[in-house]
Amino acid sequence: MVRTFGNTNQTRKIHGTIEENGCGKFADITAVALDSLREMGFNCLWLTGVLEQASGTAYPKRPADDPDILKGIAGSPYAIKDYFDVNPDYAVDPDQRLEEFRSLLERCRNRGFKVIIDFVPNHVSRAYESDIRPEFSFGEGDDRSVFFNRDNSFYYLQPDHPGGGPPLKLPTAKLPGCDGNFALESEFGRITGNNVVSWAPSINDWYETVKLNYGHDFTTGRHTTHLPGPTAEPSDVPKTWRTMDEILEYWQDMGVDGFRADMAHMVPMEFWRWVVKRCRSRDPDVFFCAEAYDNDPAKLTEGHVLDELLHAGFNAVYDDPTYDVLEGIYDAGKWANDLDPLTFTGSRFHKSLRYAENHDEVRLASPKVWGGHGMEVGKPASAVLFAMGRGPIMLYHGQEVGEPAAGPEGFGGDDARTTIFDYWSMPELSKWVNGGAFDGGGLTAAQKSLREWYGKLIRATQVRAFTCGEFYGLNHANKGNPGFGRVGDESVSGHWLYAFLRRDSRTGHAFLVLANFHPTETLKDVKIRIPADARLFLGRSGQESWTLRDRLDSDWSITVAPAELENEGATIPTIAPCSAMLLEIGDPS
Repeated sequence: MVRTFGNTNQTRKIHGTIEENGCGKFADITAVALDSLREMGFNCLWLTGVLEQASGTAYPKRPADDPDILKGIAGSPYAIKDYFDVNPDYAVDPDQRLEEFRSLLERCRNRGFKVIIDFVPNHVSRAYESDIRPEFSFGEGDDRSVFFNRDNSFYYLQPDHPGGGPPLKLPTAKLPGCDGNFALESEFGRITGNNVVSWAPSINDWYETVKLNYGHDFTTGRHTTHLPGPTAEPSDVPKTWRTMDEILEYWQDMGVDGFRADMAHMVPMEFWRWVVKRCRSRDPDVFFCAEAYDNDPAKLTEGHVLDELLHAGFNAVYDDPTYDVLEGIYDAGKWANDLDPLTFTGSRFHKSLRYAENHDEVRLASPKVWGGHGMEVGKPASAVLFAMGRGPIMLYHGQEVGEPAAGPEGFGGDDARTTIFDYWSMPELSKWVNGGAFDGGGLTAAQKSLREWYGKLIRATQVRAFTCGEFYGLNHANKGNPGFGRVGDESVSGHWLYAFLRRDSRTGHAFLVLANFHPTETLKDVKIRIPADARLFLGRSGQESWTLRDRLDSDWSITVAPAELENEGATIPTIAPCSAMLLEIGDPS
């Protein structure tokens, strides 16, 4: 997130202004910073919060927005004010903000990075108005006398809708500087980004945003087959579709390589099929990743929305279910075995974007979540997430140095997240930035070790067994195995230990991956049974011995006889708390 990545201002005043708390700039993402990230093994940057958003900070020719439609002084990066512009906060010279963004894209390209940015299709700021491309400002020419019209940009509240009629009454009246009113919507009103049809949305709603209309009245249900198909001409599709296509083309022409689509499940699948096809006609390699949740009632499909988005052309979809299980091991009584059902999701399994942190989720090192066990808890979680499939893997800046998001940070309060609504800086990441040296000069030895470990993991999982290989889970075969990491009086295995195989069928390259999720217990004399069908999966059903050698965090190795594998199991003397092993499977040398 550009706002916090390069900001080393240590003031961190609650509800502080940009002058008080500072703000990261495009220019802070220097060649030196990029070289350090490239060395860790990254090949793509998601520049978060780039698009111009509603904000409480004023600039010449750009007044501050009404505080009633803001979350935090800086504002939400998902309340877009102009899809064709970038945030002036991020520019050294705000008048040159697009040029400074283009320079950043060039720096990234020169260092071998692809760049993706947010695409927020479901909603915009209540103050949306494009000064870069005014002909594409949403709402121009809308018929406000009806709730729904195919070619309206928005859904308009009617006098009989809940909330008492106009004016729109925002839930901000008691907040500093607010009165609960928004002048633009004193005589008409629009529904919120989270589909609330009310003249008086609550403080828990996305009240600062308005939902966009893709030619479907969502109040009638999820059936959207009446919408145009993927080969429709622009003149035949709803107006919002055409505008969004113009927006995506604009950023593609600027050199952006792909898009992370926010809340993609709330937009009709027909739109995605149409617009992704058009983007691919301009750049066959354009990358689309969907933030989406199948358990959200607002999804616009009866099918599993993650599968539907992949069918619509997305390269990858968020793997929120796996994240939830891993976090739940520490905070909700889950077991490692609970991962197993999630490994049978067909082609989606290898097209899932996996993460242990992102800007919406809590920090691994927070004392409030993940059992309060600290930054080391990210090791087993990330090892499993990053090694289990062929899809992209994502690391949120600060994760690699144990950023804890401890204490209140402004609009979001003390919620274990690094705020996205306020001018803020990260105390631990700042130690890595180290005044622009990006050398970790201020980090503790433990933080340096953690960052090095993440680099090892990322680089280790870039071999074909992980990038091209298949997955075979071993927990099911070891539930009855008393040597499989049981702790205390457990009578079934698979609470804290997770094990699986990865193998590339073309080369035969294979790994056994182990993760100990227990925060304090060293698992001793662990026995890993590898049944006959797993050995067939590996192409090793013969009588030759195996060598297992850790390629992640140690030089440990062992030679195992075939007879041991299905009976006693391969013996791992110790697996440290909150640790993982990537054991390369080979023949004795």
